Amino acid sequence: MKVLLIKDVKSLGKTGEVKEVKDGYGKNFLIAKGFAKHATEEVMAAWEKEQAELEAKRQAEINDANEFKNRIEASQYTVKHKVGANGHLIGSVTNKEIAEVLNANGVTIDKKQIHLESKIKMPGIYIADCKLGHAVTAKAKIDVIGVE
Repeated sequence: MKVLLIKDVKSLGKTGEVKEVKDGYGKNFLIAKGFAKHATEEVMAAWEKEQAELEAKRQAEINDANEFKNRIEASQYTVKHKVGANGHLIGSVTNKEIAEVLNANGVTIDKKQIHLESKIKMPGIYIADCKLGHAVTAKAKIDVIGVE
């Protein structure tokens, strides 16, 4: 019996592979537990169509992430933070503040997607890595200005 694996099976193969298995193993375990489907022409055609749609969707998400990256890297963002008497910032600039500034400038991003090399404790220009998914990372220029 030929089966199309729809989930990884440790001793048999990976998702999407067509395997020849014994009838009892195929019907009673793989198909019954939802690990595989009987590899008919209709099932194979539907699987290939579904995989093509998923790949097109993934490619569209990658294109959107790259477009988003270009928007982020095209400009510089200003963060205003309280400064103490010695010129140092009171506290440090957080991912949340950077996310709020980016969101105010039309770049929708979550604070969890922003990574800083080190804490920002002095006014100046810093680089923040923004992880956009699908291995696409943007580098946002952050200008930190101290205000009284």
